[in-house]
Amino acid sequence: MAAFNIGADDLVDNPTPRVPVSLCLDTSGSMGGSPIEELVRGVNLFYDAIDEDDDAHDSAEINIVEFNSSAGLVHDFASIERLERISSLTASGATAMGAGVNLALDTLDRRKATYSGSGVLYYQPWLVLMTDGGPTDNIDLAVRRVVDLVEAKKLTVFPIGIGSGADMNTLARFSPNRPPLRLDGLKFKEFFEWLSKSVARVSRSTPGDTVKLDLEGLAGWAEL
Repeated sequence: MAAFNIGADDLVDNPTPRVPVSLCLDTSGSMGGSPIEELVRGVNLFYDAIDEDDDAHDSAEINIVEFNSSAGLVHDFASIERLERISSLTASGATAMGAGVNLALDTLDRRKATYSGSGVLYYQPWLVLMTDGGPTDNIDLAVRRVVDLVEAKKLTVFPIGIGSGADMNTLARFSPNRPPLRLDGLKFKEFFEWLSKSVARVSRSTPGDTVKLDLEGLAGWAEL
């Protein structure tokens, strides 16, 4: 899918405070077959659930960054009515997790600058990092950037391990305040349902407020 840009002009007709969510997804070779297929289904379910909730529909803006042997932008931030459902993702190559996280953070920085330049309020950005393995590149810079933002309350990160091969110790480095979550099997549907409900709950709050989330099955993620 080609990347596209949603600029300041697109914010004029809808001044609702935004919830920017960057999905940073592992599409390395080990994700081939059922994992990548279920991941695509989960992302599309996430889009559908956001679309069906009036508050989240107006507030959520989502992008997708993928990482395999390198990092790339699948699509830039867009509101739900502008997001095409994903037909497929291709699994191949290594696991350049550091490059993927750095690219995701760069896109969030650019989007925040667009909000500020347009006078649009926004909630604390979200980074959803999903991987089934360990990094094959250096992640030190990415970890420092994430931890600094989390500790400054300028980012909420959700590190998600897919299956038994996920390196949970590495994922824990990205999350100083709460443990990473390991999905039991390929429960992308359940996770993305929870994520969409969480986006909806945040979008009904006031920017800057602490929002308690419904944590069924997500122990340790009590509030954002």
